[in-house]
Amino acid sequence: MTRPPLHLRRPFLAGLLRQLPLLAVLVAVAVGLGMVAIEHWRRGLLVVGLALVGAGLLRLVLPERRVGFLAVRSRPVDVVLMAGTGVAVAVLSVVVPGS
Repeated sequence: MTRPPLHLRRPFLAGLLRQLPLLAVLVAVAVGLGMVAIEHWRRGLLVVGLALVGAGLLRLVLPERRVGFLAVRSRPVDVVLMAGTGVAVAVLSVVVPGS
């Protein structure tokens, strides 16, 4: 006798596992914002930018059923917007002159 799939046995756990990519991105962004809060703004914004680039890469490589709430629009639009914003934030954090 085969067991039913996880989403039928434990729907809450299956839904939580589906959101792991989003959780990883949010943790990285929180770390970056924490660094900004303790006055390491350049490194913190670089971490936020890299987290957004990572979100774009996750959206690109993960299948639709595993990507969770990182999928908002179509795949090409999500990848371009997330990765493009991440690159822009990372580049600006490096280019802006320090005080």
